[in-house]
Amino acid sequence: MPEATLATPTLPPLTSQADRLVALGVHDLAGMPAAELRAYAADESPSTASDLLVLSETVVPTSALAPLLRLGDREGFVVEDMTDVDAFAPVEAVDLPSGPAYVVGGVDRGDEMANWSPDEALPNITGAGRTPLTLVEGIHWALQVPEVLERNHCFMTIGSRLRKAGGRLDARTPALWISNGTGRDGRERRGAPKVGWCWAGNRHTWLGFASAASRRAL
Repeated sequence: MPEATLATPTLPPLTSQADRLVALGVHDLAGMPAAELRAYAADESPSTASDLLVLSETVVPTSALAPLLRLGDREGFVVEDMTDVDAFAPVEAVDLPSGPAYVVGGVDRGDEMANWSPDEALPNITGAGRTPLTLVEGIHWALQVPEVLERNHCFMTIGSRLRKAGGRLDARTPALWISNGTGRDGRERRGAPKVGWCWAGNRHTWLGFASAASRRAL
């Protein structure tokens, strides 16, 4: 039997999330005035504690967001062998709203699927009427509530995959977890939030599968 799901960290109101993104400079990365970002959030208020404000990957790429992640004094990073991280795009099971900003509703870390493979998890997520989080969405979540990344309880974002020439999916599936400071990560990155990847057919005990109930345009 899968382990019981741990409590998912609650999210602040969308207006507070907008303030957080502005404080981090995400609006500048997106070429958007701070007032415009705050207006998107204000138009959607009130929100629930599981609603996440996201700036679309069409306006701000993963490689620009990852260094903004923090756990304590440790800065986020993308693993060295994922130089093509910005080429990972939404899979067919993901329908992104149009526009530069949108809301992801009902986010969940998917702890109960820890030690499942991505190939096993995706049909389980979609069969439950949910949608897998994309990598950009997962990073936005960790920007708002860094504690969503915990030792032994991190998550994959299988809503993003890379397609090879010819249309076949690359076998890598992106994830967010905490570096142990080993290998090419470097000891100075021990404890840092990390954007990495795992094989689609492999299982990892410390990775759940983040998903959402809905997405809606702003």
